[in-house]
Amino acid sequence: MATLTLPFLILSILSIATFAASAAATSTNNFIKTKCSSTAYPTVCVQSLSSYANKIQKSPRQLAQTALIVSLAKAHYAKAYVAHLAHSSGLRPKESGSVKDCLEVIGDTVDKLSKSVHEFQTAVRGRSRDFLWHMSNVQTWASAALTNENTCVDGFKDQNANGKVQNAIEVQLKGVMQCTSNALALVNQFANSKYFPNNV
Repeated sequence: MATLTLPFLILSILSIATFAASAAATSTNNFIKTKCSSTAYPTVCVQSLSSYANKIQKSPRQLAQTALIVSLAKAHYAKAYVAHLAHSSGLRPKESGSVKDCLEVIGDTVDKLSKSVHEFQTAVRGRSRDFLWHMSNVQTWASAALTNENTCVDGFKDQNANGKVQNAIEVQLKGVMQCTSNALALVNQFANSKYFPNNV
């Protein structure tokens, strides 16, 4: 009898643990969906952050910080992609110039998002009286990065540029732009929830 009871007990414990883990994951995913629903690109928001649910849990701070880090990672990838494109053969002189200009802008985007991530981390571990000042810096740099992303492809217009080149860059920048927009919204949510809890 004892030999039958022990395996049954183990299976019961494992089932309970699995159910609890599943319930926790569902709860965290619902938290992410709820927060993402107020961003400009909620589907992209959920897709880009759900894989970090274990880290985020139900923390608005972790959610906003992770969103900034994801945006920075996408910007790094876009920069590497455009850098490769800039050194590829087949570009006409004007196209080559536009790609290099765009690369410079993306480099600035990476720099501003890097500063945003660092400043956010400084804000949440620093003195509360400095929180709003640091968060203002985060919002300023993230907004500037978003502006860069929206204007990067302007150099291709009015040049009869290769549509494939322009489209390839636009696809990369669209992902960065959407994630940055979402990250900025989540940062604003977090800042408001910390200092103006009745507004969220």
